[in-house]
Amino acid sequence: MTIKLYNTLTRKKETFIPLEEGKVKMYVCGPTVYNYIHIGNARPAIVFDTVRRYFEYRGYDVKYVSNFTDVDDKLIRASIQLGEDVPTLADRFIHAYFEDVTALGCKKADMHPRVMENMDIIIDFIAKLIEKGYAYESEGDVYFRTRSFDEYGKLSHQSIDELRVGARIEVGVKKQDDLDFALWKAAKEGEIYWESPWGLGRPGWHIECSAMAKKYLGDTIDIHAGGQDLTFPHHENEIAQSEALNGKTFANYWMHNGYINIDNEKMSKSLGNFVLVHDIIKQHNPQVLRFFMLSVHYRNPINYSEELLESTKAAFERITTAYQNLKHRREASANLTHDNEEWTGKIVNQRELFIEAMDDDFNTAKAISVLFDLAKLANYYLLENNTAVEVIDAFMKEFEELFHVLGLTIDQEEMLDAEIDALIEKRIQARKDRNFQLSDQIRDQLKAMNIILEDTPQGTRWKRG
Repeated sequence: MTIKLYNTLTRKKETFIPLEEGKVKMYVCGPTVYNYIHIGNARPAIVFDTVRRYFEYRGYDVKYVSNFTDVDDKLIRASIQLGEDVPTLADRFIHAYFEDVTALGCKKADMHPRVMENMDIIIDFIAKLIEKGYAYESEGDVYFRTRSFDEYGKLSHQSIDELRVGARIEVGVKKQDDLDFALWKAAKEGEIYWESPWGLGRPGWHIECSAMAKKYLGDTIDIHAGGQDLTFPHHENEIAQSEALNGKTFANYWMHNGYINIDNEKMSKSLGNFVLVHDIIKQHNPQVLRFFMLSVHYRNPINYSEELLESTKAAFERITTAYQNLKHRREASANLTHDNEEWTGKIVNQRELFIEAMDDDFNTAKAISVLFDLAKLANYYLLENNTAVEVIDAFMKEFEELFHVLGLTIDQEEMLDAEIDALIEKRIQARKDRNFQLSDQIRDQLKAMNIILEDTPQGTRWKRG
């Protein structure tokens, strides 16, 4: 197994060599749960879920950890605005997160640790940094001595002096140096807090991932990943904290996905182009959004627009239609043997090309082009009126396996059936609740989907119009 990936730390592609043969320890920075996730959050969720799936496809045992930041400044501000306490707010948006990313085809991590549930290990981590002289307490706050870590800047490839100029941080009265960053923040009046050796307070943002990666994966891990915006200062600070405390390399490989633009402009709340996944998947098939994200190499920037998503939908359906055509022909196929070996060989060749693309830094864009070629082959096979069970089954199996690697659902017809059944159940409940307005709305919605309902004594049945 030879997988190459681009390592942000060295700025080059490297052959992946795991710490332990056949196993991968992978930590991915998760969202701050103060709102529904936007498509910028969705990209790393999709990208690194796909990386995980591919490692598994290639026979690795992957231990995948992705955290939730469930207490920080953003959560505190949102809790005040919404009139909810921080834990309740976090619980609500963690639930919403799982709904959204599950719709996008992302598997749950092996562990989703939360800051509030790991406060003891975070406090202990900070205390040990103070003991070693890498951190200091100042009026209830605790700061990391950035200059005490000689290799600070090695991930972002900047010197201390360059970072000092670019940081744009005013010297705080509590800090010894303007580059020092907070490990623990003293609680302000009315804020959520925990008891610590330095008084009431809460963790700084960067410390949580260092502490939880150490607890759940160990001192050194194979891959640490996240969005490009996390490279500095978040991941740079994680390296400093972890390697200062443990005296070991924190992560052997660092992976970062590129930015997302909206209609060719950087996504920003101030520009009013902040797009939530929660809203997109109400209007579009979430599988199409995932396909869209994977159609561009993960390290490249990606531009989102409604027009591009519609174009992606048509492209996605070209592949799924090829599969449906195979499925329908399969019902009438016969056990013919003519040219079976030639065609199964062509299918195997497409699989090898898919693996070659994914082995090269998880090039999903190239892998998807292989799926288009596989669809063309399948269409040509059927056009020639070939009906060998062996070949049709081989085509279908290949589509199913490769789609699964990418976290996509190939059988859109079956998925639609499940959606219809769910709507019918909702309508049945509405009728029981005597909510006839909702019942009629669902009937009209299904009618627009070309689904005809029949209410019988045995229950509600449906058929395609």
